[in-house]
Amino acid sequence: MSRSQGSSSSLKRKRPGLSSPSQSLIDHERKLYDVIRSKKDMGIWTRDMKKETNLPDNVVNKSLKALHAKNLIKEVVNIQNKGRKHYMATEFQPSKELTGGSWYVAGSLDTDFIGSLRMFCVKYIAEEKVATVEQVTELIRGNGAFAVEVTKQQVEEIVRALVLDDEVMEVKSNGMGEFGSVPVGNVCYKCVGKGRGGGVKAVIGAMASIPCGVCPRISLCTPDGVISPRTCVYYTKWLDF
Repeated sequence: MSRSQGSSSSLKRKRPGLSSPSQSLIDHERKLYDVIRSKKDMGIWTRDMKKETNLPDNVVNKSLKALHAKNLIKEVVNIQNKGRKHYMATEFQPSKELTGGSWYVAGSLDTDFIGSLRMFCVKYIAEEKVATVEQVTELIRGNGAFAVEVTKQQVEEIVRALVLDDEVMEVKSNGMGEFGSVPVGNVCYKCVGKGRGGGVKAVIGAMASIPCGVCPRISLCTPDGVISPRTCVYYTKWLDF
């Protein structure tokens, strides 16, 4: 037997004796950890974990501290319910439903980024007369105005919001005239009126006055969904105002 093989066997013999943080859990901690870990990238609210484990509040709180100290769980921000304690296993990254995806920074809607992207989308559509989402995406990437890469999905969500705001309209190409660069039948967009590219400010729709008008996740917003007007902190603040 070679020396390398002997070392490998020695390491294998030692592994069963090694302990990981999860192996040192007591019953209550293990029960709570298993529930949290089972939720994967969605995590779980403390009230829900108490219901599922049927453990007393003091036991849950003590176990959470122990699991956190052992780096087995982490607290994450749920953009729709920031006041709630939300936890998930450290091995998972929060889903977009929780964080809001690239539109959010530290749990807050990045209105500056959204506003700038809206402006660029309208500008390029106006300049090109007619443009597809793919064309606008490439134009924005080529401009280099943003420090981060702008994705096709982001542009598509922004353009949908612009359609709701009546700043651009969705049309289908007939392949003629201004539609010459777009294959026949393909969906594309053009500015309402002259648009910003023609020196005239685009028409601002009623949706622009409420948070929904700049929210790129509006297509996923439903009354009983994860993203919902009932739980949206920005919509609530607008109503209070």
